[in-house]
Amino acid sequence: MIDVDNQFEKELPSGKLSPAALKRSVLSYRGFERSELLIGPGVGEDAAVIRWPEGKYMVFASDPIVGAESGAGRLLVRINANDIASKGGEPAYLAVTLVLPPSVGEEGAARIMREIDEECRAEGIAVAGGHTEFNDRYDRPVIMGALVGCADRVMRASDISQGDVLIVTKHIGIEGMSIVAADRPELLSPFMSEGEISQVLSWAEMTSVLPESRILRKYAKFMHDPTEGGFSGGLGEICTLCGLRAEVDESCVPVHRLTKRAAEKLGFDPLRLIASGALLAVLPEDSVNAALAELKGAGIDAAVAGRMGARLDYPTPEPKEELWRLLKMGKENVR
Repeated sequence: MIDVDNQFEKELPSGKLSPAALKRSVLSYRGFERSELLIGPGVGEDAAVIRWPEGKYMVFASDPIVGAESGAGRLLVRINANDIASKGGEPAYLAVTLVLPPSVGEEGAARIMREIDEECRAEGIAVAGGHTEFNDRYDRPVIMGALVGCADRVMRASDISQGDVLIVTKHIGIEGMSIVAADRPELLSPFMSEGEISQVLSWAEMTSVLPESRILRKYAKFMHDPTEGGFSGGLGEICTLCGLRAEVDESCVPVHRLTKRAAEKLGFDPLRLIASGALLAVLPEDSVNAALAELKGAGIDAAVAGRMGARLDYPTPEPKEELWRLLKMGKENVR
């Protein structure tokens, strides 16, 4: 046997980690300490027990990360927290399921859990439980998050009315552009400097919408995290949910100058580029000025992009995501 205090188990068969390895490399990463979590992760514990706050609403979200390793733990927390934030909730309790190829090893499991732990601590989220196994049917990691949060009220798209105002925070295309800069920087280098590409890469740290949601949730009727399909896809989903058209001035939708330049040179629609990091919020008109002022005071950019219009009497088109085409694009396609 190896020294369980100082070494990882390198060669792992399919199945669960040993109890010692589980304690060392998974269960030791518990995120933020929350007093309401009465029973949390432990060998032999089948479920978490949480004391639920009186008068609160439970908000629940679940999303996976498939295939990624570097940064996967951090991203898992962030994408699930964004869904909770979009419902006006405060993310609180995360269950994590890791299904990993044996080649990842205990060290890889620990690395993913460290990232989850760090992000959870930063956002006040307790790791409440989950499951870890190694499975030789997979050659890439599959990481599933199930996140529970608390909200003071219920946000329903059916509460949106004609004349309500649409606000967009930060700028559109944050996630998509950061992925292109990381995976295909040679597409950007003909028209961007190294410093500009580094700036776009740094946008990966802007993908959380928790800061603006904490401000907007007391003003907004509805909020939405635009992921695949970008602004256009997210807006279409809002329209479908509430049954109203959107009257949008595309020139008012915030798009960073570097994203505009990339869109011109690479021939894509920035409003259809995966847009995690921006938040779409629908507010009553009499709340807009106060909301914008509070966002500005917190250093968060935001813009009014339009209003909700009359009844929607035709289906919204399916969102067409631009990222996948860009990642397959040849350098010769740069204009």
